[in-house]
Amino acid sequence: MASWVLLECGLKPLPHIFLKPRTGLTSHKLRALHPNKTMTDLNLSPIRLSCSHFRKRDWGLNVSVPLRVPTIDGEEKEGRNEKINGASEIGEEQGGGAEFDPGAPPPFNLADIRAAIPKHCWVKDPWRSMSYVVRDVAVVFGLAAAAAYLNNWVVWPLYWVAQGTMFWALFVLGHDCGHGSFSNNPKLNSVVGHFLHSSILVPYHGWRISHRTHHQNHGHVENDESWHPVSCFSLLNMSLGLCVSHCHFPMLAYPFYLWGRSPGKSGSHFDPNSNLFVPSEKNDIITSTACWTAMAALLVGLSFVIGPLQLLKLYGIPYWIFVMWLDFVTYLHHHGHEEKLPWYRGKVWSYLRGGLTTLDRDYGWINNIHHDIGTHVIHHLFPQIPHYHLIEATEAAKPVLGKYYREPEKSGPLPFHLIGSLIRSLRIDHYVSDTGDVVYYQTDPQLSGCAKSD
Repeated sequence: MASWVLLECGLKPLPHIFLKPRTGLTSHKLRALHPNKTMTDLNLSPIRLSCSHFRKRDWGLNVSVPLRVPTIDGEEKEGRNEKINGASEIGEEQGGGAEFDPGAPPPFNLADIRAAIPKHCWVKDPWRSMSYVVRDVAVVFGLAAAAAYLNNWVVWPLYWVAQGTMFWALFVLGHDCGHGSFSNNPKLNSVVGHFLHSSILVPYHGWRISHRTHHQNHGHVENDESWHPVSCFSLLNMSLGLCVSHCHFPMLAYPFYLWGRSPGKSGSHFDPNSNLFVPSEKNDIITSTACWTAMAALLVGLSFVIGPLQLLKLYGIPYWIFVMWLDFVTYLHHHGHEEKLPWYRGKVWSYLRGGLTTLDRDYGWINNIHHDIGTHVIHHLFPQIPHYHLIEATEAAKPVLGKYYREPEKSGPLPFHLIGSLIRSLRIDHYVSDTGDVVYYQTDPQLSGCAKSD
């Protein structure tokens, strides 16, 4: 199947394997998609790629990167010792007795981080990417066949957890397609992305575009697309039902987000006329919605063949386990650190400063299953890096990031320790101030039932 899909998308046969990289490296200048801007204007240094077959590929245009990457050179570093919007303890002691302020502009820029990452970490291997697809699809069908054959109520709960986790793994591979980190071939990315995401009822292009918006605006109070904080004014207009929804509903929110976006935002991932999209993306949204509809129709048809109860056991419950995994992982990549992390407004925000507020997480055995999505900081800053290079890229970038990188707590075989981080965050991270350029989550005392401060 892998070979057929690759050949259909115009890829050449599997290349010879070289023990050492070829010589004659080609230099590619990464521009932030502004044709009138020079490299000097954008303060970006050129990158050299170690694969000679990339010479004719303008791969920088096929990934989800910000339309403009602001630098932080010249930003003022003030207010390090102040109490800012509810954050009474900004950080820990640095050398020389000065406090580390996570909301202060970092003393490095994107080019510094990029330069520290080995060149081969940027290289995308479509054959390797397809091998993960084949592996995960084989496991999904194998689990379903085994569960249907055994048909035992001792087996079904184990199947639901395992299959829901595999659905989540399929989503992560489709996520790579959306970023362009799966391969340099946009057609291959689109075909595989639609296959993977439609199979788990995700509109590929609709999600891909909104997720790109999330990456381009992460850490901005108003502009971030998902998991953005509620303002104090908005909180005052909410009923007591927020207590229940904030403590339990977020782990089942994803399908509702696809239909209606985050609270306070309008539009739908299925509607080509939604303000999520520009007119040129209309056909993409129609295509993805049609694929989603075809999968939904297939499931309805299967319910008549095998019965609705069997479909619920084989697909329905694993689907909701997948939704819980998606919400659990994505929430904890942006919330729940022991220290308060900043959110920004106005000119204070930058792509770099927003990306540095994401968190890496350790999921134990699950790391390999869901393709190391826990290495989230470098992924947020450079989403074009394939998932199988993220660990190495993160290790290389740590010396540059310094205290702006928060080392994840080590997990046992299963990441039960993250349940405590989730519960604590849902109890205390409720809203941010309506004013201020650098703000931190605060706790609403009226939501005492699920918001008791530690």
